[in-house]
Amino acid sequence: MLLSEQCYQKIDRELAKYPDDQRQSAVMAALAHAQVELGWISPETMQELADYIRMPAIAVQEVATFYNMYNLKPIGKHKITVCTNLPCALSGGERAAQHLKQKLGIDYRDTTADGEFTLMEGECMGACGDAPVLLVNNHRMCSFMSNDKIDTLVGELSGSAK
Repeated sequence: MLLSEQCYQKIDRELAKYPDDQRQSAVMAALAHAQVELGWISPETMQELADYIRMPAIAVQEVATFYNMYNLKPIGKHKITVCTNLPCALSGGERAAQHLKQKLGIDYRDTTADGEFTLMEGECMGACGDAPVLLVNNHRMCSFMSNDKIDTLVGELSGSAK
């Protein structure tokens, strides 16, 4: 078993929201819980979830590969996603991305050598008026990100890694 009993308890709470013949409705939440625990979703994790939810493994893989919030390979401790959809790109998103690339010494879909940061390009986060927008670890949205605010964020995340 790749997942802990605590993770399965969380998945069970998600499964309880649906009739038994609709267990597959909990697949997105199950993937999210597994990713929080493991950091990424491996093919073995997808198979384990498929067996547990009682759905075909290919169906779990289809969901995991369709949505960009699931990490299908190991990533850094801190995943920073920059919204580069057109409104954000025109309102500082590209500048923010360039600053992060230079500061971290990586490009999109790369991870720093120390394993601390992965930089991703993201689609619309629904906060176009707050551009540039960054999403940290799929859970924390950061708005109006000037270079100074980006430097502060990276410093804060680096400090929490130690």
